[in-house]
Amino acid sequence: MALVHTPPGQAVDVQPLGAQLPGARTVALFKSEDLEVIRLVLRAGKSLPPHAVPGEITVQCVEGAIDITVEGHSHALRAGQLLYLRGNVLHGVTALEDASALVTVALRR
Repeated sequence: MALVHTPPGQAVDVQPLGAQLPGARTVALFKSEDLEVIRLVLRAGKSLPPHAVPGEITVQCVEGAIDITVEGHSHALRAGQLLYLRGNVLHGVTALEDASALVTVALRR
């Protein structure tokens, strides 16, 4: 089954999930030729293993707290904070508490 993405020109709610956070899942909000936006949802203590993507990315913590390890350096993000990473930079993400974040990926062709 193909993922359903938000079509161009349609608004998407990216406010904190609040009470819905415990039952929420990570979802790709939209993807175009050049850009992808994902709502990342992680439970406290869960993580994404170290990885790299070809394009530049931003990670904006919407609620809760996450730790992003970038080339051995730890960056704790709380709601309202954003981190920018260049492409091909090794990074991992761990939820310090239940959290959601918006991840924007510039796709390289």
